[in-house]
Amino acid sequence: MPIDVQIIVELTVLGLFVGFAAGLFGIGGGGTMVPLIAAILSTRGVSGGLAVKMAIATSMATIVFTATSSVWAHHRRGAVRWDLVASLAPGIVAGSILASFGAFAVLKGWVLALIFGVFLMVAGTRMFSSKPASPRRHLPGPTGLFGAGGVIGFLSGLVGIGGGAISVPFLAWCNVTVHHAVATSAALGLPIAVSNMAGYIYSGHGVTGLPPYSFGYIWLPALVIIAVCSVSMAPLGARISHRLPVARLRRLFALLLYGLGIYMLYKGFSTMGT
Repeated sequence: MPIDVQIIVELTVLGLFVGFAAGLFGIGGGGTMVPLIAAILSTRGVSGGLAVKMAIATSMATIVFTATSSVWAHHRRGAVRWDLVASLAPGIVAGSILASFGAFAVLKGWVLALIFGVFLMVAGTRMFSSKPASPRRHLPGPTGLFGAGGVIGFLSGLVGIGGGAISVPFLAWCNVTVHHAVATSAALGLPIAVSNMAGYIYSGHGVTGLPPYSFGYIWLPALVIIAVCSVSMAPLGARISHRLPVARLRRLFALLLYGLGIYMLYKGFSTMGT
């Protein structure tokens, strides 16, 4: 599969959109990248199941860069809850390693697509609800936060997202304000991405059918182009995030999750068995 001008243009546009979404929603961009990278690879001859796996791995690798840019923009506004980052990170690393070194290599691509689609739909429904969190609900203790981090890391590793689709609804449910939840989620994307990226490279070593310029399951042209473009757009998304009212930010986030969830369900069912 040659790297032609059309691929470069498609990846550039995707990178700009991903960076903006990462800053706006604190999602690391993975939720938007996975469906679109899978579509780009599928239209160029990569089998459906393998395209989904490569999209997940490549998405996670780019999150290292998008999350760094996004979290710096949020940190300058004092919005990152670093105490929560420190409490959740150990569980996140443990869950990420379990997913990327183990479950990811075993599960078929279409299964991962269906898991991703269902999860996004559920997360979108949670965010779309206007029902306020119970004022008596608080963050769990250290053990509970370790467990929550493990779940966030494991699910993120399976579907190639920076954790925002999981951590933002969880933190909001625990009465952390949405703006702080978004900013903290962006910071959590770093340990998620680094841990999982190592696993994707290891588990993809020697797999047949990979396109040129692959490093394990990671497709290097997409990684480089998306990373460069997304880093430039993440600060703009972060600035707009802090200007939007909470209710509107929640609705926009939910709509994004719904749209991507529908696409991934379609992708999973259409490639079932591959």
